[in-house]
Amino acid sequence: MPTNRPQILFLVHRTPYPPNRGHRIRSCRLLEYLAARADVHLGFICEEPPLEETLHALRQRCTELAAAVISPWQRWLRGAWRLLTGRAITEGLFDAPALRTTIQRWAEQIHFDAVVVFCSSMAQYLDAPALAGIPILVDMVDVDSEKWFDYAQQTHGPLRWLYRLEGKRLRTLESSIASRAKAVLLVSQPEVDLFHAFCAARNVYPLGNGVDLEYFSPVPSSTADTSQRCVFVGALDYRANVDGARWFCREVWPEVLRRCPQARFVLVGARPVAAVRRLARLPGVDVVGEVPDVRPYLADAALSVAPLRVARGIQNKVLEAAAMGKAIVASPQSLAGLDLSSPEHVREADAPQRWVETLIQLLADPATRKALGVAARRRVEQCYPWHVQWRPLDKVLEFVYPGR
Repeated sequence: MPTNRPQILFLVHRTPYPPNRGHRIRSCRLLEYLAARADVHLGFICEEPPLEETLHALRQRCTELAAAVISPWQRWLRGAWRLLTGRAITEGLFDAPALRTTIQRWAEQIHFDAVVVFCSSMAQYLDAPALAGIPILVDMVDVDSEKWFDYAQQTHGPLRWLYRLEGKRLRTLESSIASRAKAVLLVSQPEVDLFHAFCAARNVYPLGNGVDLEYFSPVPSSTADTSQRCVFVGALDYRANVDGARWFCREVWPEVLRRCPQARFVLVGARPVAAVRRLARLPGVDVVGEVPDVRPYLADAALSVAPLRVARGIQNKVLEAAAMGKAIVASPQSLAGLDLSSPEHVREADAPQRWVETLIQLLADPATRKALGVAARRRVEQCYPWHVQWRPLDKVLEFVYPGR
């Protein structure tokens, strides 16, 4: 039952627990932040019913919750319908009539002080008549439209047209969100600058991600100094990660392996798609897939690599590796928006030859790897505790609903 605390409706595009993937890390932290200050009524989308332990953990954090299950075929059918009717496919992928019904019922029973929306795809639920006039905060996280334009640049044929169209429609949606919301959050100042390039709204604020410095802390390893493993950690069903891993295996790894035959490229992450699983057929490549804890793989590796060609927002994988004191080699896209400078804290590589030379040098130099890891850990200790990164959020919430 509602209390005399502020009442917040929180809408999330995916299950916000456990915090083991990029979107879950931020949405779970935001849920915990809100729950410490208000009664939170959580609605979210999922492809299958959440596990009981997930529901239990979420109930510990919110007053009530509603999980709307959308099967894959329903997602794509609704996405296709949105495409044909002039809307963004992304909206259709997260369209759950059952959640709309729940939101309307809640709003008729509860006086919400604010609606907090996580990701632009959930802004469609703000059309509920009972939400009219309630202050809105939207955490868009990143400028999703730009991702689709990036995909179009790397694609040919009909898919290029489709990706460009999706980018244009999402850009229209993103601009409309800024006009409806009291405040919009993005994960970094570069994302805010990108947003301002097509929308002059003045209610857009950067709010960075942090990293759990206690959980991701340096772990002694008897093999790290002699290791020749380069580890990539990330969801292996996410298009940008798949693209980066395949590019790395095609353009970089063969030459690294020729010059350093003992080297191994290790991919760790949930739900590897077929294109990733096939990489295990290549010499020197291991596809581990999903593991209960990525830290042992990071601890025992020589290097953490992030070869993304398309990267929006903040790469948590880079922050986590830095927090564990690992030497990191990353693409410029993977480092965008992070306060980590090359070559002091990380090594940046863009062209394949630069990647090869950097990897070969570091694989042969444990002392430099250790120094990089120490510098990276020190930097995240200074800049990336969650309470430091989210210090501005109190002021934003005060603006969204004064007197909270």
